Amino acid sequence: MAEETQEVTLQEAEKREVDETGAERTRDRPAFVPRADIYETDDGIFIVADMPGVDESSLDITLENNVLTINGYVEPVPPQGYSLVYSEYREGDYVRSFRLSDEIDRSGIDATLKDGVLRLHLPKVKEARLRKIAVKAG
Repeated sequence: MAEETQEVTLQEAEKREVDETGAERTRDRPAFVPRADIYETDDGIFIVADMPGVDESSLDITLENNVLTINGYVEPVPPQGYSLVYSEYREGDYVRSFRLSDEIDRSGIDATLKDGVLRLHLPKVKEARLRKIAVKAG
């Protein structure tokens, strides 16, 4: 039997800089859109966003007019005794917004941040949860 090989290709992902939304930024540094995965269960929505360099003290999450906004601020820490000669990685802040539907229970939203990965849990209101209806014969 011939040995099968499977080729794995890695896709290089560019950081996407935030488009100007009309609001002026108060920090003189670039802002990027953090990459995020969104999962849905019967009970809620989960958002997992990559925000390297952000810790809980430099993270701001707000909810206003059904828009959940994430702001993560990164302060560059250059290694002591070294000077940067070449860089392929741009440092900057992170900004992303999500418009929420009425199915989300705003009072139950919670967030955790570990190793630069933000996890948001957006629970659904009870009325919006999936419910099985039992069918009776006769």
